[in-house]
This record gives sequence, C-alpha cells and structure tokens, in this order.
Amino acid sequence: MAKPGVVPTREELLGFIRRQSSPVGKREIVREFRLTASDRAALSDLLDSLEEDRAIHRARNRRYSAGRVIPSVCVLEVTGLNRDGEPVLAIVGSDKDAPSPRIHLARGKQRGRAPGVGDRVLARMDRKNENYYVAHVMRRLESRPSSVFGIFRATPNGGRIEPASRRLKTHFHVDPANIGEAVDGEFVTADVLPGRNFGMPLASITSRIGAADDPAAITRLCIAENDIPEAFPEEALAEADTAGAAPMDGREDLRDLALITIDDATARDFDDAVWAEPDPSPDNSGGWHLVVAIADVAWYVRPGNALDRAAELRGNSVYLPDRVVPMLPEALSNEWCSLKPGEDRPCLTAEIWIDAGGNKLRHRFGRAMMRSAARMTYDRVQKIRDGGEDESDLPAGLVDALYGAYGSLMRQRKDRGAIDLDMPERRVSIAEDGTVEGVETRTRLDSHRLIEEFMILANVSAAETLQQAGQPCMYRVHDDPAADRVEALRRYLGTIGLSLGGGQAVRPRHFAQLVARLKDRKDADAVQDSILRCQAQAVYSPDNLGHFGLALRNYAHFTSPIRRYSDLLVHRALIRGLKLGAGALPNDAGERFGEIGTHISMTERRAMAAERAAFERLATLFLSDRVGARFPARVTGVERFGLFVEIDEFGVSALLPVSTLGDERFDFDAGRLSLTGQKSRRRFAAGDRLDVMLTEADPATGRLAVEPAPAGGTARAPRAASPIRKGKRPKRQNARRRRT
Repeated sequence: MAKPGVVPTREELLGFIRRQSSPVGKREIVREFRLTASDRAALSDLLDSLEEDRAIHRARNRRYSAGRVIPSVCVLEVTGLNRDGEPVLAIVGSDKDAPSPRIHLARGKQRGRAPGVGDRVLARMDRKNENYYVAHVMRRLESRPSSVFGIFRATPNGGRIEPASRRLKTHFHVDPANIGEAVDGEFVTADVLPGRNFGMPLASITSRIGAADDPAAITRLCIAENDIPEAFPEEALAEADTAGAAPMDGREDLRDLALITIDDATARDFDDAVWAEPDPSPDNSGGWHLVVAIADVAWYVRPGNALDRAAELRGNSVYLPDRVVPMLPEALSNEWCSLKPGEDRPCLTAEIWIDAGGNKLRHRFGRAMMRSAARMTYDRVQKIRDGGEDESDLPAGLVDALYGAYGSLMRQRKDRGAIDLDMPERRVSIAEDGTVEGVETRTRLDSHRLIEEFMILANVSAAETLQQAGQPCMYRVHDDPAADRVEALRRYLGTIGLSLGGGQAVRPRHFAQLVARLKDRKDADAVQDSILRCQAQAVYSPDNLGHFGLALRNYAHFTSPIRRYSDLLVHRALIRGLKLGAGALPNDAGERFGEIGTHISMTERRAMAAERAAFERLATLFLSDRVGARFPARVTGVERFGLFVEIDEFGVSALLPVSTLGDERFDFDAGRLSLTGQKSRRRFAAGDRLDVMLTEADPATGRLAVEPAPAGGTARAPRAASPIRKGKRPKRQNARRRRT
C-alpha cells in the first residue's frame, strides 16, 4: 500500500487501475493516493508513460483502463459501417470505455453476403501491430435484433413484417394475437420474439407509425428507428413556457447597432446576427471591425434544470424535410432565444478586429442586449450585393462592409490551406398538401460562405479565449486522416494521373492544392468523393486535437446554442471564465466533458443518419412512379458485386449489379476502383458517366436499383403514377443550414 500523499510508483498505479471493475479518472486516482495539487503534474507524467508503454488505455473521456491482450479467436459484432461501406467491428464483451483496436475484416475467401450491422461472427485474429488486427471469419453466428421496423402485410394466418432496413433480409411472422390494431400497408414497430413460424422469426407489433405511402410516416419512421427522443418532459415544457424577457442588468446595450440575421427563407429560429464596418483605426488600413451576436441560451437553460437535462439527452436538433425535432422547446427556440427583428433579445457577442488579409488582430466577448435590424435571407443579401435589389431598409453600406470583411477572411482561408470541397447539397421539398414535390439542389452563394466565415472566426475566438482563461472547452476536433486511408487515396490518384503532396506529413494545404487542380476535370466529383472518404470524422472532445479540414489549431462550436448542446457548454464556460453573470459552467462540470463529448458526437451521427435516411426514402418515393425511365448518372463507388451510381438530376444513389453489365465475368481492381470485363475488356471506374434505367424503387428502405440503359435507344415508358405519393399532411418546414 502506498503512503498517503505520495505519488505512487508505476507498479502501484498500474495495480490500482487493474483492480477496478471499470475505467477510472484522475479524480479517483487522486482520492485513492490522497495526492495534493502539487502532485498532479507528476501523476500526469506517470499516466502518460504507462499509456506510451501500452500498459493502460486512455478513452476520449480521459478515463484509464488496464491494457488487455486480444485473444487469437474472438466473437466480433458489426456495430456500424464506415464511409466506404466497410463493417466497423467490435469485440463482444469488451470494455466500451476503453479504446478498441482497429479491426479490418478480411474479405478474400468470404462467401455469402457480407456481415451487416448487428451480425456476429467467430473470427481468427491476425495481429498486425499494437492497434491493428485483421479478422478472418471462421463462421457466422446467429444474431437477431431485439426490435424491428417495417411494413405490416396482412395474411390469412396473421401477418408478416417486411423490414425497412436494407440489412435485414428476412421477414417476420406476426400471430393474430400480436397484431393489435395494425392494418395492411403501414409502418409498424415490433418486438422480436423467440421461435419461428412458417420458417420466419416471430414478432409482436408494439406501435403503429403510419401508412407506408405517407411521406410524414416515412420521416416518423426515420425518427423512431434512430431512437431520437421527440416528446419533452412536462417539467422542461413548463420551464420553457414560464420563461420571460431577460433583464438588462450587467449587459451591454447594443440595441442601436444594426445587427442583422441571414438565414434560409424557410428558417423559423434565428440564433446568430452579424454586423461589420471598415476599421476606423489608422493603424489598420483596409481592415475590418466585426460583431457576431449569438442568442444567450445559457440565460434560460441553466445547468442541471429540466431544460438542460432534455437538451443534453438530445444533443442537437434534427432537421427533416417536413419537420424539426428541436433540442429545445419552441417557446425558447422560436421565441425567447430567436433573434427576431425589432425584439429585444439577450445575446453573447464576439467583437473582432481583422486586417486586410483576414488575420485576426484581437477580439473580446461580452454579454449584451440586441435588437435585430432586419431578418434577411441568403438570396436577398446576394441580390443586394449583385445590384439586383434595393437595400433602402438597411443601413447604408452594411452589405458592402459584410462582403468586404468576407473577402479578407477568404484570403486568410486560402493562405492557411483550408480544404474546400465543392459538394452539391440536395434536399427534398414537401408541398403544402404533404406530398413530395421534388428534389432540389441548393445553390451555394457567397452569402452562404460569408456567414460560414464569420461563424468560423467567432468559433476560433471562443476556443482561444477558453484556452487562455484555463477553462474547460468542448472542442470541435477533426483529426489528421489515417495513414492507410491517405495511402489508398495516393494509389487511386496515381491511376488517374494525379498526386497528393506532403509525403509522410500530409497537411490540409496539400488537399487544398489537389482540389484546385480538379477544375474542368470530368472526374472532379469522383476525386472529391475520395478526398472526403479519406478524412477522419469530426467529433466533440475536451482534448484539443485541432481541426484538420479547416487548418485550425483551436476550434470550438460557439454559434448555435439553440440547436447544439456543445455550443451551450462553450457559452457557459465563457460566462464563467469572463465572469459574465448567471448561467455559468459549474466548477466541476469539466470533469464530465469527455463523457458528454462522446454522447453528443453520437447524437450528431444519429441525427445525420436519420436525415440521410429521410432523404433517401423520400427521394425514392418521388421516383417510385418513374421505374423504367432513363437518367444520366455518375459512378461513385465500385465493388466486386457492382457499381454505385448517383443519378445526376436528384443526387440519389443506386446500385447497378455487376450481373447487368453483360454476360461475362468482371475483375475487380480495388486500387483503381474499377471493374474490367474478362472478355470485352470493358472497364467501369469511379467517375465514369453512363446512362442508366431505373429498375427498382423501394421507398420503405430507400433502395434504388438500375441497369445500363439500352445503347442508342430509349428506356421503356415509366410506370403510371403510383398511389404511394398520396400521403396528406400539413407542411411543417423549418430547414436550417449546417455550418462547419
């Protein structure tokens, strides 16, 4: 036993960590060995040494567990799919808080379908290095989900459920006693039961979601299958309903400053406002003075109250084509925390000075009361800038000043080498009667980029302020790309006459230079897809790893506390660090930042999955009466079993099975991302363009299938309009931009 108040030896510390049933943090270690504040530096060095020696693991929440040896044979579970569609594997029964090794599934001799999410396999583990294993499947283990979402089909002996997941291939039998009030052709939720009947696993319907031909039911399905909470607790609603105007006490009065909001035309909540002027200082010729004002959500959502608990659970708002699942009740998100024109609203402000080259000279944060001078849209601001619309209702020169500052910021962005992929953004539009109206491509204007650059500047300033003040910060981190992904990208680029600079030390500017060389290339979209797949996934963390894509050392989300819990934490930390009043971060709150960062990173991925599923299903619903039609498309992915193509007009992905390419075998080249016919030598590669004919559209799963369109001819006439688009629901549109 170590003496109280003495830093433990390596053996004592390692022994303590090994004896624990779950990972421990520094706080528990300090308590166990009764260490003082002066001992913490030595403890950190000791922990770092053990981690470097692989004796312990440190999770993202900064909790430690003892190292473990991976058995030569393991049961693995597929927990998800990465951007390339490859399975993400975890060892069944492993410690969820300890970082697991990277496991790659060997595919060479595998037969049958690839394991899907939830599947388990018995695998032989081939250790490549300390943190990388290749798993060779010995046999697939029977796995069964605990619940299923799908379409109920009535049958003479009860019914069956056709799963809405592409990964579940089996139907489920429902006995008459387990049908409830479900009717044929509607989405349902069901519990999976033990046993089988008619060769199918059993299920019992627990809830009805809505008719499968109703767009509103499709979005409800996406919410349900991603386990996104919709209803707020009564206590949280009561707190929101009783909220009122914030007092002026201790706030700067900015009500005469012409701050304006700039959002989409359909937005209903406005959480940021901007203002700019040429810097009047003679020492900063050509420079700019900016103010970014953000709704003061921290005044209303106090640490530990019911609103705070609900917001943390949700993590973020979810934006679907016909509705929003908000992080905060509408009494706050659309009222007291929305910067409506002509209304007094509390805010946190970032006042920033930049030079002509966009370099930040200084900044300061404050707590203020503002009154928005105007609610502007991206389209209108751009028209004013282009001279196509009058700006008499705005202060003279404001739009020119905003664009002037934006021009300086863009020069700085280019100088630091930030990656700027020009990827089209598409969204499903919903008509007033609730039917799918079409798929739109959002035009990215300079007014969009202007707001993005102002927000990035404020985010950087917030991260720097918290770092300088020694306050906890929930950073938005984007790690360097993995070496194996970079190498795979280099191999692909080499096959099409391109290269990526940087050698072993690739930096953002090398990707930016590559993107700049893609102008006018026919395969530009395919290369950008490959660059995107090469990147790591951005997450929230109290550990500052920097933001690779933006080429920034310090970055945190500060600008959207209405819809992101991360931003609310940053606001609270600023309030505490700068002594700005009520709603500050509690003194011990930073100890949970690792845990919260993991959680809100998950809720962000969950929201993205729901939004992506809604887009795919609703776009497929829109195309369901166009089976047989011909479309131009681009190859976006190549696998042994076929091509993934994107239909130009709608931006939706479809599978083109290899069996439809011709009566011959095709060789798959993973390095060149291509399929080549053994007889004809026809080659299909990522970036190729071809006309395809739509052969299948399944709105329940969002699956589209195509085949090559007849050469020199026309596809068969599209089917007559399908009744699947007859759903009626009042429109509830609240589209919001996604900012970096």
